Amino acid sequence: MSSLGSLLVLAALLASVVGAALAFAGGARKVPAAVEWARRLAYAFAALLLAANVVMEVALLKLDFSVHYVAEVGSREVPMWVRGVSLWSSLEGSILFWGLVLGVYVVLGARTLKRFPREEPWGLGVLLACGTFFAFLIAGPASPFGTVSPVPPDGPGPNPLLQNSPLMIIHPPMLYLGYVGMVVPFALAAAALFSGKLGPALLQSLRRWTIVPWLFLTVGIILGAWWAYDVLGWGGYWGWDPVENAPLMPWLTAAAAVHAMLVIERRKVLRGWAVGLVLTSFLLTILGTFMTRSGVFNSVHAFSQSNIGPTFLTFLALCLVFSVLLLALRMDKLGRPGNLEQAVSREGFVVLGNLVLVVIMLTVLLGTVFPLIAQAVEGIQVSVGEPYFDRMTVPLAVAVLFLMGIGPALPWGRSGAQEWKPLIASAVAGAVLAALGLVLGARDPWLLVTLFAAGLTLHVTLVEMFRPVAQRLKHGRGLVAALKDELGAGRRRLGGYLAHLGIVVALVAVGVSHVGKLENDVTLTQGQSAAVGHYVFKLGGIRTVNEPQRQRLVAHFDVLRDGKPVGALEPALNYYFTQREPIGTPAVRTSLTDDFYLSAMSVDPGSGTVGLRAFVNPMVGWLWVGALIVAAGLLLAGWPRGRTAEAAALEAEAQGASVPSAAPAEPA
Repeated sequence: MSSLGSLLVLAALLASVVGAALAFAGGARKVPAAVEWARRLAYAFAALLLAANVVMEVALLKLDFSVHYVAEVGSREVPMWVRGVSLWSSLEGSILFWGLVLGVYVVLGARTLKRFPREEPWGLGVLLACGTFFAFLIAGPASPFGTVSPVPPDGPGPNPLLQNSPLMIIHPPMLYLGYVGMVVPFALAAAALFSGKLGPALLQSLRRWTIVPWLFLTVGIILGAWWAYDVLGWGGYWGWDPVENAPLMPWLTAAAAVHAMLVIERRKVLRGWAVGLVLTSFLLTILGTFMTRSGVFNSVHAFSQSNIGPTFLTFLALCLVFSVLLLALRMDKLGRPGNLEQAVSREGFVVLGNLVLVVIMLTVLLGTVFPLIAQAVEGIQVSVGEPYFDRMTVPLAVAVLFLMGIGPALPWGRSGAQEWKPLIASAVAGAVLAALGLVLGARDPWLLVTLFAAGLTLHVTLVEMFRPVAQRLKHGRGLVAALKDELGAGRRRLGGYLAHLGIVVALVAVGVSHVGKLENDVTLTQGQSAAVGHYVFKLGGIRTVNEPQRQRLVAHFDVLRDGKPVGALEPALNYYFTQREPIGTPAVRTSLTDDFYLSAMSVDPGSGTVGLRAFVNPMVGWLWVGALIVAAGLLLAGWPRGRTAEAAALEAEAQGASVPSAAPAEPA
């Protein structure tokens, strides 16, 4: 198995090296046959890495401990599903799985580039050059297919934290699909710079391929927050951990890039800025991978220590130099720059929103890497924690919320007093929501400002979202037909506003849960009760559950809310046989208004005593709802418009015309 896996990885490395060379040579010398062979080698690269991953999965499921990675993470005691997902539970396997995901994106990117003969060789070359690095990483520094001698009879299994929740099945793949997916827009943007043209059809593909990893990053980030909330037992979902920050940074720049592309379609400006944001998003995913897997950052999410840090930094430096040089030398070739006619217009607010998103990204980046810089330069250890991030990002996030409300309410290219009048009703809606928060006990100034901004933006979003449907109804169109029309021609527009709606819901949930959180640390014996907020909880007993890989101590609590029984919660401590310290599994009761959260800190069956932390977290459930709405909106906005629309865009590009737009008033 080791030999077969290693051979497949080396063959993938050879395919990517030769393919990249052929693609660049074919583009420089205009040799279509070379580009055709490069495309075939791109498909071969993907197939070889798929085969290598299949070999590793077979080794994991069959527990072939002669394979180095299986000996590192395999165990006869863990359930079969844990064996299967162990592929991405540690460094070497996760890099191998990364290669598989990259192979899939290389194929999809190659199929997209085939429609653009002028840009295809350069895009293929960039895709396969990235493939070369990761194939080299798998074959060399990571080396999951190394051999072990003598062969051990058993292994330790993956990190117990990763065995403690089924989220391990989906959370890492979603993040990898987001991280790796940025390679396709990176290749498309680089190809546009090489060719000196960002035509309408290529712009559509670039936008769609930026939305795809943006969608997966959204899902990955929220699943990570859910995992932290549901597994770590600290009562929170976001702690500004370096590995939490890693996917957030490219998420912010991808959001800015998608909105900048909307302005390119409408006003023919921001071409270089949008392309630069796409390149930056890819660079940030490489940085995020370094932060996640290098072992340089201390994090509860970083489960592997390794020596691949220098290799990743070298690749990041090469990509950075490549991107800067390409932008500097070719950005002016993308087309004649347009002008912003008025700063106070929809496009003006998009530009301002772009700048705020980039400032948030830079703020997070500085707070994340500053401890490393301080230690490298001054030799001192500095900690940058939650107070810095909250103090710096909360005002910026509120500013984004305001811009999401004001921008879409304004027309493109102009804004007189008449255009500002609809915002009066939106401001009233904001004031009503802030007043409601005040009545319900909100006293934090930033929370009240957030509620005002949320109410304003919510009103604008709902009005603009359903405006086309209302117009069709006025012209005698039936409700079902009007909605069907909007899901067809206005799908991009509807998806954009749906994503805005989800952001509003999520930001309000974050603000309320952060400010209104209640906590009580108690130690109870059987029959004793304690209270936090509206909840009273009584310890009913303790039981022991023996499983092949662990022993669970489960505490049973009967819960009352406002004096009425609402069920039982059973937090637990899990003692894994390969780890000395126990790992808790909190128990959570979720409702529309709040979460009641119990986390066991200690359980003593002999004395019948349980030490635990109890939390009341208001509106946390709405964070997951908001994230789901955002994901649905991005899926809708990024869904292909059909071959007819794509053909029209290609024809328009050939004639030098603008892209036919299906959405007269998309959100900004």
